Amino acid sequence: MTLFDTHCHLDVEAFNGDRGAAFKRAHAAGVTAFLNPAFDLASSQRAAALAGQRPDVWAAVGVHPNDAGELDDAVLASLEALLAQPRVVAVGEIGLDYHWNRHPVDVAKAAFVRQIALARAHGVPVIIHCRDAMADALDVLAAENSGPGAVPVLLHAFSGDADQAREAIRRGYWLGIGGPLTYPRAETLRAIAQDAPLERLVLETDSPYLTPDPWRGRRNEPRHVADVAARLAVIRGIDLAEVAAATTQNAHSLFKIESSSAQANTR
Repeated sequence: MTLFDTHCHLDVEAFNGDRGAAFKRAHAAGVTAFLNPAFDLASSQRAAALAGQRPDVWAAVGVHPNDAGELDDAVLASLEALLAQPRVVAVGEIGLDYHWNRHPVDVAKAAFVRQIALARAHGVPVIIHCRDAMADALDVLAAENSGPGAVPVLLHAFSGDADQAREAIRRGYWLGIGGPLTYPRAETLRAIAQDAPLERLVLETDSPYLTPDPWRGRRNEPRHVADVAARLAVIRGIDLAEVAAATTQNAHSLFKIESSSAQANTR
């Protein structure tokens, strides 16, 4: 069994003391590939550097909606330069966050639109952070990422309702499924994960955040993507091996990563 953690922040300070050990624990759990997205320019640079150091890590670069005010022409140019690196395979995480609402909506939307355009210019997927803003995020994506030149869309840590999930799937988007699948109050998410086509789902941890039960309250790490996979298998009534194979292949297809390259090194 091999698994792909499509969203883990392994570059952050929380892993400075045991990053190598976290990779080893993940490998022992069957996790052979990792996508490290970014929050801002500094984390984009760290993610790209980590991907350059390890053959099992790929990076996304971008400015999170909570840092939308940072996105000026110079930062955008720096992100574009990072996209020239072969192991930088997506723009993200980008989007809208009305929960924290740290910037005016027009500033957040402008940053979102500019980064969608960046992804389209380079033909790479976008990884979407959306909190309490799913309707607006879907509207922006419809306006800015439709027709010729549209790029793949991954809705990270999907938190929309069933109708929004159906609309996302109708458009061909992927849904990121992580630790919240295990939370007691996540009935809507479990119903979506049960009903959605398996070929539209990918697994993630959002490490060091969103730790699944029963480890909630502790630091999350990529090995727990195996626990998410196991819960998804139970919810769908299928074998864990089927979930692992399908979601891993989905991730490879989404990010245009050859399966053999993800398994070439699991040190």
